[in-house]
Amino acid sequence: MVRSSKLLLVAVLMGFALAACGRVGPLDLPPGATADQAPNPKRGFAPDPNHPAPPPQSKPLPIDWLLN
Repeated sequence: MVRSSKLLLVAVLMGFALAACGRVGPLDLPPGATADQAPNPKRGFAPDPNHPAPPPQSKPLPIDWLLN
């Protein structure tokens, strides 16, 4: 039992270590693209300042009676 829990712990820690591997930085350009191209301002997920997003609807949870 103790051996299997230690093995599980080592496996989880190795998974976290491998998940953190990688290169930090911007994404690579696709083949044929040049770095001097200006981004398209119409494309993307920028919010429109004239039409703000509606506030999210609050759904009651069963545990709300503890907080209220």
